[in-house]
Amino acid sequence: MRWVFLLLVMLNGLYYVWHQQEAPLRPKEVAPLSLYKGGQQNIRLLSESASGSQSASKEADSQCIYLGGVDISPESAKTIEQRLTSLDIQARSGRVMSDSVSAYWVRVAPESRRLVDDALVGRLRQDFPQIKSKIMSCESIATSG
Repeated sequence: MRWVFLLLVMLNGLYYVWHQQEAPLRPKEVAPLSLYKGGQQNIRLLSESASGSQSASKEADSQCIYLGGVDISPESAKTIEQRLTSLDIQARSGRVMSDSVSAYWVRVAPESRRLVDDALVGRLRQDFPQIKSKIMSCESIATSG
């Protein structure tokens, strides 16, 4: 047992010497971040910048909420539209054809988008469990109805 212990100690010593023979790795020098960024060292939120708030508001103005889906019938879409209209929400129902699949959607105008929250969508889902909601560009879907 003593010989096995001495053998392991000797092997450990040889392993240590072998690793010391290799050249030590030198750390890579990295240029400071201030050289890359220049004068833009401060972090600014999009809402704090003038151009960012204008582009964000333009993008929000062109976004509409769509409620509906493939499983929605035209009668259900009309009912959803009437409910939203009764809440003073500008909505328009229509049929969308894509890839030979017909789907009925109710488009909520960008002006009324702030009135449609998760609670309202949740109440609509109680009556129409198959309803889906998406936020997309208002020009992305051509509705007819």
